[in-house]
Amino acid sequence: MTRRSNSGPIGIWAETQRQQQRQQEAQLRARAQQQRERERQQRAYERDMARQSREQQAAYRQHQEADALRRTEELDARVEALGRLLATGSRAPAFRTAALLRSEQLEPFAPGALARPVPMPDPQRYQNQAQGGWGRAARRAQEEAQAHYARDLAAAQAAEAQRQQQLAAYRQQYDQWAAGRLAEIRRHNTGVGQLAAALRAGEPDAVAQYFSAALYSSTAWPEDMPRQVDAAYDPGAQQLVLTWELPGYGVIPEVKSVRYMPAADRYKETARPVTQRRALYRDLLAQCVLLALRDVFAADESGALESVELSGFVDDHDPATGREARIFLAAVTATRTAFDALDLARLSAVDCLVDGFHGRLSARPDSCVAVRPGRLPDDVGAGAVSQTPAPRVPEARGSAAGDSAARDSAADDDEPNLYAMDPLDFELLVADLFRAMGMEAVTTQRSGDGGVDVDAVDPTPIRGGTIVVQVKRYRHTVQPTAVRDLYGTVQHTGANKGVLVTTSRFGPGSQAFARGKPLELVSGEQLVELLHQHGLRGRLGPTERPPVPAAPPTPDHNVLGVSWSGTVVLDVCALVCRGGNVLSDDHFVFYNNPRTPDGTVTAIPPTAPDRAALRVAFDALPDRADRLVLATAIDPTVNPDADLSGFTRAGIRLLDGSAAELGRLEVSDGRPGETALVLGSFRRRAGGDWDFVMGGKGYPGGLEALLRDYGVDVA
Repeated sequence: MTRRSNSGPIGIWAETQRQQQRQQEAQLRARAQQQRERERQQRAYERDMARQSREQQAAYRQHQEADALRRTEELDARVEALGRLLATGSRAPAFRTAALLRSEQLEPFAPGALARPVPMPDPQRYQNQAQGGWGRAARRAQEEAQAHYARDLAAAQAAEAQRQQQLAAYRQQYDQWAAGRLAEIRRHNTGVGQLAAALRAGEPDAVAQYFSAALYSSTAWPEDMPRQVDAAYDPGAQQLVLTWELPGYGVIPEVKSVRYMPAADRYKETARPVTQRRALYRDLLAQCVLLALRDVFAADESGALESVELSGFVDDHDPATGREARIFLAAVTATRTAFDALDLARLSAVDCLVDGFHGRLSARPDSCVAVRPGRLPDDVGAGAVSQTPAPRVPEARGSAAGDSAARDSAADDDEPNLYAMDPLDFELLVADLFRAMGMEAVTTQRSGDGGVDVDAVDPTPIRGGTIVVQVKRYRHTVQPTAVRDLYGTVQHTGANKGVLVTTSRFGPGSQAFARGKPLELVSGEQLVELLHQHGLRGRLGPTERPPVPAAPPTPDHNVLGVSWSGTVVLDVCALVCRGGNVLSDDHFVFYNNPRTPDGTVTAIPPTAPDRAALRVAFDALPDRADRLVLATAIDPTVNPDADLSGFTRAGIRLLDGSAAELGRLEVSDGRPGETALVLGSFRRRAGGDWDFVMGGKGYPGGLEALLRDYGVDVA
């Protein structure tokens, strides 16, 4: 019996079942393979993320450790500078009456853009435009060219007439200012001559005033040291009797070192031992007394002094009464002969004061343990002078000009000069301003304030909170280190905000560091404006600069409109440069400085489709400038975690003064990880034309890194 092949319906069904089973097995194997591949990719991703996390943690730890080291080094440098105060200050030049003289050389007449005539249209260019064609069309083109030339010529001539009129008016203003300023300088210098004569004659008032000015104007003292002096002259003994304010205990850093603790992710401050801090403070007080004696004896060019009796004090709370009082911590009498024999760079200040001159120095100055002062200026009688403002020289006597100057001075005194205020009075004025703005504010103790001059509380819900305020009565630009120190104080105290108030100004380095942080910087001009807004008074010294010329007619200016896609908030800025360096801080146009001093580059509101705009008068830019750099940066306040990956489809529209579009300039897109970008630069060529060069250099460090590249100090 033979076996039949399985070719019937059952065989077909079995074969179908086997094929389906093989397909299912293949699908299972494919899904398993896909699952293994996903798991492999997930493990690779997790390893990569773990590696990036480790790298970020290592970079963060390295940054925190470096910041702790920097703070420790700054503390060490501060202590070292205080320990070398006498040695360093003794090398400062001696004060002379000649230092009180003012130069008669005034700022020259500088009309700026008004000095450049308005260019007249070239008829040849219009004639060339009318060439071509023939017959009636040629005549029509020539007529239109002549009419266009006539209109442009009339407009240029009108602008030139207006320029000449403005130039003449400004020249008249300048001449009036120069005459008044020169007369004031000559009255002042005549007063200096009379003061020198009175000093040689030994007049008590003149002697006391001169040496008070010598102490107050000395370049031997750091900016943050107090300079309050009361002086009187005893002509019979040829002795100067004075009181001199000493720095408070808070000048010695309470912290010795800073260490970063990665496990707790916080800084640990090591306190300076109390005995060490007291010894440093005591030595500093002795140095201050000797340095003040040095300044006085060095300034004695007329030989008026045989000896000086000095009592040093601090304004602090009396431990016995708890009230604010003048506490004397040092007193000494020194003769010229004995003082001239000293080597100030090598001696021990405490030993010299106590043993050499048999002076008195508080054993516990940190606790305000007072010593008995010597003779005080009020005990001398005639010739007592109190000097807390800037030194003032009497005007020339016996002249109508002197009387007029006195009246002008009295008028100026009605509005207090912030530069000349006592530091404590300045702090009180700032506290008054905060209270006038609806906040609670008190000044801190002058010692142990931890870098805080005014404590304020803003009661406004949500945006209010505690505010720490530092005040700097400076004339020079505040350095970025002061802003960085304020930020450290905010972090240390846990305040909601820090405010730095100054009589001077802040550079772009300070502005860049404060950007995106709970800091607010108030310049001198802003301070005066706020004072006036809230019914308080203050001015920034006398008006000593010539009038600013009016803006000339500038029909030839352009508008640069910047646009981009995406929702990231950016700031567009401009730098007027020579080569790779900005001309000055004032030639960096950004959110806090919307124009250059001459107004040739100004930030203006944009018009659609632009998102930022600048008005630029290229022909009026300073002669020493050879490029205008455009850049953009992330606003960390609005987008703290953003980068420039969203800065795409960007471009610059070049418009003329009537907003007609002249062309479009392409710029580079942003890249991930970068927070600032150079869009491009306009560069001045030999013939005076400006060409645009596309940029593209990005900075992961934001605006601070970009500014460093262009020579701005942001340390």
